[in-house]
Amino acid sequence: MKRRNFIKKTSASLALASVGGLTFKSCETKPKHITILHTNDTHSQIEPFDPSHHKFANKGGVARRASLIQKVRNENPNTLLLDAGDIFQGTPYFNYFGGEIEFKLMSLLKYDAATIGNHDFDNSIEGFHHQLPNASFDFVCANYDFKNTILNTLVKPYKIFFKGGIKIGVFGLGIELQNLVSPELFKETTYLDPIEITKDITRELKENKNCDLIICLSHLGYHYKNTQKVSDLKLAAATKDIDLIIGGHTHTFLPKPTLVKNVNNETVIVNQVGAYGVNLGRIDFYFDNQSNKEISNKTIIV
Repeated sequence: MKRRNFIKKTSASLALASVGGLTFKSCETKPKHITILHTNDTHSQIEPFDPSHHKFANKGGVARRASLIQKVRNENPNTLLLDAGDIFQGTPYFNYFGGEIEFKLMSLLKYDAATIGNHDFDNSIEGFHHQLPNASFDFVCANYDFKNTILNTLVKPYKIFFKGGIKIGVFGLGIELQNLVSPELFKETTYLDPIEITKDITRELKENKNCDLIICLSHLGYHYKNTQKVSDLKLAAATKDIDLIIGGHTHTFLPKPTLVKNVNNETVIVNQVGAYGVNLGRIDFYFDNQSNKEISNKTIIV
């Protein structure tokens, strides 16, 4: 199946109260509708923040997120739920249970895939491996070479989903662990250049696997000043064929997704929804066989 051009995209951050985003005008033919929900850097925040919290009073919590997710799925069964890493570390739930609670709750919420953040090594690579049976979803990371570790063959570079007749390729990227995580925690995990790996993965997903939609789950970080470190914005500009980058690591609360032109002068959507499960990201893609598309920005408060 040749990759269709999407002619409408709507994106939103469900900050437990609001929706913001981009709207692409639809054509006369009824488009196929795919919804992407996403989180990042939830950091073991199982319960809502305390009413006295200085910034996120009464916000967040897995139960509230579950209600929002179910509401969206009821509206559109062709929904994927994804996470961009740093699931672990931040509350006593992780200190006491080592990630068991986080993975079990994500499984109950029926996450489809996640990538690995640097804090997901905080209980060591063995600790992460120990909790994998509690995760009913897959982890993807293309630029960590795990061949000499306990995670060899257990973390795939990418996964392909079929939703509503649309073929969706999802791959993951992790941040460089050296000088960020103690070597005894990640053992012989080897970091590979994310831009070069992305070129290979997107070629595989686009040309060999004929994906209609390509999504990157990135724990590289949104943007860095005065450094050569690879970020989501640099990745988007230096590659091609990525439609959406779901970011993490820098805890960036974007009021709306950022649009970046890639090497082919095509638009890449980059989104990140902060941290701690306070926001739930949403991107809607509408597909048909038309090649024309128009973009307008729109914010809706509910």
